[in-house]
Amino acid sequence: MAEPRPPFRADHVGSLLRPPSLKALRLQKESGQASAAQLAAAEDAAIREGVKLQEDAGLQGITDGEMRRKSWHMDFLLQLSGLTSEGKMLPVTFHGREGDRFFTRPDLRIAGRVRRPKPIFVDAFSFLRSVTTRTPKLTMPSPCMLYTQVGLANIDRAVYPDLDAFVEDLAAAYRAEIADLYAAGCRYLQLDDVSLAYLCDEEMRARGRAQGDDPDAQLELSVKLIQATLRDRPKDLTVCTHLCRGNFRSSWRAQGGYAAVAETVFTRLPYDGFFLEFDDARSGDFSPLRHVPRHVRVVLGLVTSKVGALEKKDDLKRRLDEASRYISIDQLCVSPQCGFSSTVEGNDVTVEQERAKLALCADLARDVWGAV
Repeated sequence: MAEPRPPFRADHVGSLLRPPSLKALRLQKESGQASAAQLAAAEDAAIREGVKLQEDAGLQGITDGEMRRKSWHMDFLLQLSGLTSEGKMLPVTFHGREGDRFFTRPDLRIAGRVRRPKPIFVDAFSFLRSVTTRTPKLTMPSPCMLYTQVGLANIDRAVYPDLDAFVEDLAAAYRAEIADLYAAGCRYLQLDDVSLAYLCDEEMRARGRAQGDDPDAQLELSVKLIQATLRDRPKDLTVCTHLCRGNFRSSWRAQGGYAAVAETVFTRLPYDGFFLEFDDARSGDFSPLRHVPRHVRVVLGLVTSKVGALEKKDDLKRRLDEASRYISIDQLCVSPQCGFSSTVEGNDVTVEQERAKLALCADLARDVWGAV
């Protein structure tokens, strides 16, 4: 049997539920009632617990659960230079079973050259590597996410008269981070991305046009960004992406199948694997998978992280059979459709439900492929 390689037959997106004590301590740190050292120690302990949970579930790819972050993307993006904000917080609407929920983000603009002043997630990766004997995976936002946060109208044309220079600066910042991660021992990297899945939603495409962004031009820009970011990467560094329609407290932001972007995304983005959401009807059918090249793996997010009810293994096997009409079963893997806590608040599930869903993925992989 071939040696397991990432993405693994049973894998997961990355984030895990934060312990209530850690969330409380983070608030205390922000109000000056706890020190940075106290928070870091609590994060270390939570990561160790999260690593054990993943290993006990049978997983090979191990993350730090994003325990050190408030959100999956902003903790990274806000450490790049060249960004400015007037201090306003912009509401972002998410949709859930219990109505709409609102996430807020700063009103970012690009007012200077985008740079990476110092390593951002390297120390976090080094700690993760020190506490697992399996394959440590580092998750970080795709460079496309910075453009999504600002948009064309909020890029100072005096700084970037054309977007090609913006692409090169942003990609160079990411290449520097990736090089340092590689030097620290990272061989499994995941660039998380909602922007590409949002381009599958007609309502969000219309909203982008209203704000001065051409969705088709944005897709081309994304291709340039990812190609430039992964230019000359080490051959033994596996890089995947996760295409998400939004995940905040069990709610979502976009809907629509992958067909609108599939051919471009699957054939022109130099990823080794794609983590794709397929947990409900919002994700469309499996037919876009016919565009995936033979050497690329697809991790089907068949198990939802948004509700606690556990899926039935036989139902998941039937879904794998459906997908294999369009792509070889040998190219497929299985995971939850998203993380369990994309922001510090977390989804409306329990730790035991989280554990059961990860274990289900591993059990399914053993049944279907004979290995995790």
